[in-house]
Amino acid sequence: MGVKERKALEKQIRRDQILDAARTLLFSSGLESISISRISKQSELGVGTIYFYYKNKEEIFVALQKEGVTLLYSIIFQISKKDIDHGEKLIRIAKAYYKFSQEQKHYFDIINYFLSSPIVFFEPDLKNQIDMSGRKILVLIKDIVDEGIQKGVFNEKDPKKFSIMFWGTLHGLIHFKKLEKTILEKESHEKLFDYSVQKLIHSIK
Repeated sequence: MGVKERKALEKQIRRDQILDAARTLLFSSGLESISISRISKQSELGVGTIYFYYKNKEEIFVALQKEGVTLLYSIIFQISKKDIDHGEKLIRIAKAYYKFSQEQKHYFDIINYFLSSPIVFFEPDLKNQIDMSGRKILVLIKDIVDEGIQKGVFNEKDPKKFSIMFWGTLHGLIHFKKLEKTILEKESHEKLFDYSVQKLIHSIK
């Protein structure tokens, strides 16, 4: 490994340390109680080192959010390019998001943390970065619906609104898993999720 490659690797290791520390603190303490000094202590890196990579703590959390959304986007993008029925694409996307919420729980929790909070934590520029990273997924879903309409598979007047409703419904349904031992005691959460997805897709056929 050359000097250039080694330096790049060292920088990536430092970034990972910072993001890992921020992720841990986010879920143990909440965003408002986190400071650069706490991230420094958690990561065992100097405060100056943290500021070398990130301007402030908000930039760190934006980086975490974008990491998770990028991973999710890549999964959905691969599904969108498959040569399968458009309804089946939506079903597979829904299942992929469900799986993501289980297997990539840290990233899902970060995405959910900012979506669910009634407080806007970030300056307009940073918030725009977060919103636009998520918008890419909605565009993929809208494009699938558009193609389905063109091929006569779907009958929907407003693909953009449907894509928002579809994604919002998936996100909300995933949270019902918390009710498995109460309201859903005699129901399979995954089967309820699949049932709801089927109903949504059927509504535009």
